[in-house]
Amino acid sequence: MGSGWSSEEERQPLLGPGLGPAPGAAWRSRGEAEAAAAAALPAAAPSPGRVYGRRWLVLLLFSLLGFVQGLVWNTWGPIQNSARQAYGFSSWDIALLVLWGPIGFMPCFAFMWLLDKRGLRITVLLTSFLMVLGTGLRCIPISDLVLKRRLIHAGQLLNGLAGPTVMNAAPFLSTTWFSADERATATAIASMLSYLGGACAFLVGPLVVPAPNGTAPLLASENSRAHIKDRIETVLYAEFGVVCLLFSATLAYFPPRPPLPPSVAAASQRLSYRRSFCRLLSNLRFLMIALAYAIPLGVFAGWSGVLDLILTPVHVSQVDAGWIGFWSIVGGCVVGIAMARFADFIRGMLKLILLLLFSGATLSSTWFTLTCLNSITHLPLTTVTLYASCILLGVFLNSSIPIFFELFVETVYPVPEGITCGVVTFLSNMFMGVLLFFLTFYHTELSWFNWCLPGSCLLSLLLILCFRESYDRLYLDVVVSV
Repeated sequence: MGSGWSSEEERQPLLGPGLGPAPGAAWRSRGEAEAAAAAALPAAAPSPGRVYGRRWLVLLLFSLLGFVQGLVWNTWGPIQNSARQAYGFSSWDIALLVLWGPIGFMPCFAFMWLLDKRGLRITVLLTSFLMVLGTGLRCIPISDLVLKRRLIHAGQLLNGLAGPTVMNAAPFLSTTWFSADERATATAIASMLSYLGGACAFLVGPLVVPAPNGTAPLLASENSRAHIKDRIETVLYAEFGVVCLLFSATLAYFPPRPPLPPSVAAASQRLSYRRSFCRLLSNLRFLMIALAYAIPLGVFAGWSGVLDLILTPVHVSQVDAGWIGFWSIVGGCVVGIAMARFADFIRGMLKLILLLLFSGATLSSTWFTLTCLNSITHLPLTTVTLYASCILLGVFLNSSIPIFFELFVETVYPVPEGITCGVVTFLSNMFMGVLLFFLTFYHTELSWFNWCLPGSCLLSLLLILCFRESYDRLYLDVVVSV
């Protein structure tokens, strides 16, 4: 964290004399860094880092917060037909309820500044408090449907404002609490649980809230509407209770950092908030890999939002489309954590892992697009092929997220982790928001959208192939620790 933008307490050295690297050591030549590390080693009698068992509790609280934030964000999509009947939502309302997530990233830079200046605890407490307010507004019992809809929109916006922290702070948490051989795993768990929460909304909503019956008589329809509204409010109250419980747990115990840092990189000085942005915007390698992340994942997010409309011409139901989305996210979370664990065991392989994942994503998206054009390509169009191609695409793309996060941090170290990941996540969410906004008005013909997937994946694959990787943070840990 930058000394000009950090509190007095956080500017105190975390390592004793001789244990940490000199300021700017990560930007020296390899020979100078080795010489500086060797000169510091004789005074470094104790181990340069220590991990604490409580790190798993901190990771659990943060991951659960991200899980619930994703669950709340995706509350209305899986039950949109029931919500229309219970609250009179229009198609624009349903689209806007989803758009509040990307819109919530507009003040992303303010949350990055808070994370850089005040640390993890204050930022997480503010985030969880916004979620309490948001879920609480949705539960206010009023009979005026117009006011009720406005309160629901306001609640979704407040929950969206919690997105920058739960999506960006995972690498910051892993560096602060975990050793070098656990960082990628911790980043994967903390970042993927938010996506898993959004996927679980496809199960929770339809299981609790019944679908409307349009063929029922008028009196039965009124009773059905009241029953649907009661069940939706049950979901809203349950989510509010879980958020309050997490806020209480975070308030009771969520330390900003451990007593001793887990690695040399965790104890080293970082660039200031202003200098970090200058370094990011002037680093062509970072801009290259940021586009490789933002473009395909933004396109995939927009494509997933209209997957039911894309699959309608090939006679796939909305329920099946929901299950495809669910399993692609769950598979991506599992594979992402497994890949991150592999990256912890075999260090310096992040670029190779991304090349493999995006090769698979390019092939899967091409397979899906050509399958939908079976009248021309004569490829078999079956439920199995659609399920397989869509789920594989989701697995390859979703599992790349934590690998990208780790590569971002390694590339621009010593820029703070929250600022680095905040910039790229902001780009991805703005790209997704523009696509969703565009598709809200132009959704009659979506076959062209299928071609955007293999095109964006191929572009990302080429960018990653041309990218020159570096591991400045890992090199610092390894040299000083040896």
